[in-house]
This record gives sequence, C-alpha cells and structure tokens, in this order.
Amino acid sequence: MSTSKHIQTILNGTIHALKSILPMNIEISSPSLTTEPFIQQEMGVLIGLVGDLKGRIIIDGSPTTFGAIGSTMFGMPLEGEMLESFTGEFGNMIAGNLCTHVGQNELELDITPPTVMVGNTKLYGFQSAFRLPASIDTAGNITILLTIDEEE
Repeated sequence: MSTSKHIQTILNGTIHALKSILPMNIEISSPSLTTEPFIQQEMGVLIGLVGDLKGRIIIDGSPTTFGAIGSTMFGMPLEGEMLESFTGEFGNMIAGNLCTHVGQNELELDITPPTVMVGNTKLYGFQSAFRLPASIDTAGNITILLTIDEEE
C-alpha cells in the first residue's frame, strides 16, 4: 500500500476514532498540509505510531477544552494532575481506536505510551504533517497533527 493511501486511511481512522470516543457533537474541518515547526500553545499529547508506517499523532488543545471533554466523559471536573493524566489517556483512547480501525483496512500500526506536553512547545523533526482541526460542541477546539517519518 502506498504512503498516500496509508495517510488517507489514518486520517479517516482518526476521524472515526474521534466520533466514536467523544460523547458530544464534533465538526471536523478539512485536513491541510503543514511544515515544521508546529507550535503547541497550551496542552497536548504526543503518541508515536510504529508498524507499517512511522510517525506521530499530536492532539493539541487548551486545558479548558480537555477539561470539558473529561468532565463530559466522566461527569466530574478534572484539574491539575488529574487533567494531565486524562489528557494522556484521551490520546491513548484516540490512538488505540485508530489502530483498531486501520487494522481492518490492512494497515498494521501500534502506539507508544503518551507524552503529555504542558505549556508552549515547538515541535521539530518532521518534514511535513497533516493538520486536522476539530470543533467540539460545549468543549472548544482541538488540532490533531499527524506527522509521517520519511522512509530511509
């Protein structure tokens, strides 16, 4: 399978994962190509992809947005370390669901443990990436960045 076909499968799988996991309406904008560096503003989670394709998924948002998602999913407000822990687990849920979905399309992927990033962060180390903005009802906006490592 070609890399462009892999990317389309992963983008579709990401959209499927978001709609499956989030218990609220979500509006996903068209993906766009972006180059480094990616500036993460407030809070995010990075999860590595390994297998038929190597890359990373970064879910970028604000503590308020992640908190609203967590509050809706668990019925209680999350803050501090609990919010950071939830943000990592939210990334795990999205990436795990994505791996299951793409596996049904003959693309084998596995994920690395999540890295939660708090504060302003510049991410380098990729040639290009796909940016997938999403607006979540009653929570706010997140951006999902899919970076693909070039084959050697």
